[in-house]
Amino acid sequence: MATSETAFPAAIRGLHHFAWRCRDTEETRHFYEDLLGLPLVHVIKADHVPSTGEYCPYVHIFFAMRDGSFIAFFDLGDDVVALPSPNTPSWVNHIALRVDSVEALQAAKERLQAAGVEVLGLTDHHIIQSIYFFDPNGLRVELTTPSVSQHEMDAHARHAHADLDEWAVRKAGLRAQRHAQEGAHG
Repeated sequence: MATSETAFPAAIRGLHHFAWRCRDTEETRHFYEDLLGLPLVHVIKADHVPSTGEYCPYVHIFFAMRDGSFIAFFDLGDDVVALPSPNTPSWVNHIALRVDSVEALQAAKERLQAAGVEVLGLTDHHIIQSIYFFDPNGLRVELTTPSVSQHEMDAHARHAHADLDEWAVRKAGLRAQRHAQEGAHG
């Protein structure tokens, strides 16, 4: 296990941006800037993908978060949203954005609901409190705030590898059960 950032091939400092496909940039701008309060700070318009050279006219928009990271979207000009993964429940793939307090969560929930957005929660995850909703592009968004001290989070970190090892054993047992059931029905 690496213990210093120099032990890793790249010293990752944090998230720069998360990108997702959007159907419509103005609809997306309204949601993230007007409802969530993330300012639109950069727009890239191009006809060719810089990394591949592929011809694909697009607009890439960036919204700033207070920590210096961004959430970004690609509008490919075809009014299509990214499709959900067919083998994954809709609650699994999401982006979680941190807010300062439970009061901020409640205020966001009220603002979103007033705009007609369906919001789930407040949900207590024992270390964080969260609300959940979908943006206009089908991306599940979680707003969350810590609900325990850093000392408690440090305690969780100390046994995280052991917890993961326990899951690996349980997963093997679940997989064996599934195979046995499939064999009995096949």
